[in-house]
Order: sequence, then structure tokens, then C-alpha cells
Amino acid sequence: MENIVWRKAETDMELKKAEERAEGRKKSVDLIIPVYRPGKSFKELLKRIREQDYPIRRIIIMNTEKQFWKPEYEENFEKKGTQETEMEVHHLSREEFDHGGTRDRGIRLSDADVCILMTHDAVPADRKLVGNLIKALESGPDIAAAYARQLPFEDCSLMEKYTRAFNYPAESRIKSAADLEELGIKTFFCSNVCAAYDTAIYRSLGGFIKKTIFNEDMIYAAKAVENGYRIAYAADARVFHSHNYTAVEQLHRNFDLAVSQADHPEVFSGIRSEGEGIRLVRRTAAFLVRQGKWMLLPKLAVHSGFKYAGYLLGKQYKRLPRSLVLWLTMNKNYWN
Repeated sequence: MENIVWRKAETDMELKKAEERAEGRKKSVDLIIPVYRPGKSFKELLKRIREQDYPIRRIIIMNTEKQFWKPEYEENFEKKGTQETEMEVHHLSREEFDHGGTRDRGIRLSDADVCILMTHDAVPADRKLVGNLIKALESGPDIAAAYARQLPFEDCSLMEKYTRAFNYPAESRIKSAADLEELGIKTFFCSNVCAAYDTAIYRSLGGFIKKTIFNEDMIYAAKAVENGYRIAYAADARVFHSHNYTAVEQLHRNFDLAVSQADHPEVFSGIRSEGEGIRLVRRTAAFLVRQGKWMLLPKLAVHSGFKYAGYLLGKQYKRLPRSLVLWLTMNKNYWN
């Protein structure tokens, strides 16, 4: 009986999408942004969101620590009851924040057709970001999520610029279970730096995992793929987003990434991700040589070594003393 109900729900969802496309009705869109001590790029994000060709109905801010929120961020946004974009701010403590749980809570506050998730340090590259994400979602009734291409900021290091190009190529692609043999773990790749979710499908699948140190987007994408849905990479939906991490910061980040993989063998076991990392290192080295920047090869080696060390330690975190785990992680509150 459960299977019959589930298939009926899927059919109803597909019919609804087909009717919307036939009518040309614009989907309602809410934007959810987890925020913690945002920098100057956050103001630019808000400015460019107001300029989007495809309207955002509401911005839901999930702000960690009220004392770091500036009321000036709410300027130029209308209050409820108007036809303009409104902003809704929810404050939480650092202890309450969770990568999956906080984002899920934000989506549960929305009744929009589509929820777009962004981080506070991502900036729309043009006015068509939202529209192109929606276009990717509407490219098929079984598209559960669509994520944007990430472009480097001007101050981004040369190695990081290549990493962005490697992970976010210029060609769009829709991924499904049929791509697992070719793409491996990248089949599940999706980034909440900027990603749009079909809210009906999101709710039917149970949403993001409620407690995770990292990778809530990939864990959800894996669940969607396993349930017959597809994930769209929309290369024409572009945001600026990059970091110039030190080698030690790379170690911390990859430690948390590997912890999430160790905690979710149902997603990541049997799918090796080391090969993708090795391919990135080799291609980055070749790129640096082509650019005549061979003097950066030692730096590449050091950063790659720290990344791999963090990854290996994260995979084995249950065997490590708690004091070492707390030093290695970027998210200390996760362990409380």
C-alpha cells in the first residue's frame, strides 16, 4: 500500500509540474541564507538579489548569534503584506547551528515552490542567477535540485582558480544513477553555496539530515538519486565564491569532510573519492607548468599533502583522542 501511495504522489507531482509549464506560471521562490558574522560580500549579495530578473518572494535569514547581526542588512527590504521581496530573520545560538538541521529549519519555514540556498559569502554574478536555476529545475519533472557554477573572486589564488574550474566546468549536466559508473562520487555532488531545491520533492524525501558536520547537500543528493530523481548542474547560473585557505585550514576542512563520509557509509562506502583528488592534483600541476608557474609546485605539494592528511585522519576519527579531534575540526560545536 505504501508503494502505491508513493507512486501516486510522484505522479501527482509530475502532473503539477506539467500544468505549471503549460500555464507559464512563475514558481514562487524563497531564499534561505545561514549567516554567521557576514563580511562585506553579504551586502553585495543582498543588493544583487534585489536586482534579479526572476523575483525572489522572501529571504529567510538563519543568523547565528544575534549580537553579530546588523539591522542595516534589513534596509531596502519590504515587510510582510507587500508585493516586494521581504526579509525574515531568525536568530539562533552557535550551539543550535547545524549544517543540515539549520538549513532544513529554514526550508520548513517556507511554503514556496522552490527554495534556493546560499551561503553569506556567495555573490550572484549577474541578474539571471535565479532564473537559470529555475530553468534547470524545470528541465524535467524528476529534477530534485539544481546547483550553480562557482566562479573565483579577483583576489583568488591561481591554484584555487583552477580548482574552481575543475569542480565547476562551463558545461551544464544532469546527473542520475546511470552516471555512477562514470562519475563515481561526483554523481552526488551538489553545493549549498548556491543550490535550488524543488520543495515538494524535498519534503517527500525528508529533507536534509538534521545533524551533520558537513556534506548535507551531497547526502541529500544521494538520497534523491537513489529514489530515482536527478541532480542538475546549471553552469549558466553563476555565483562568485572562493577562499584562499592556508594548508592548515585545508587540513581542518578535509578532516570534517571525511568525518561526514565516515558517519554516512550508506552514501559513501564503496565509492572512492581519493581518485578524484589525485586527478585534481595532477591536472593542477600540469596547469601551473603550462602557465610558467612551476615555482608554485612545492606549494601545491604541501597543500595537497595537508588535504590528504586531513582526509585520512577524518576517516579514522573514531580512533583518535578527543583532544586531537577538537583540534582538527573546523566545527567544534558539532562535537558537544
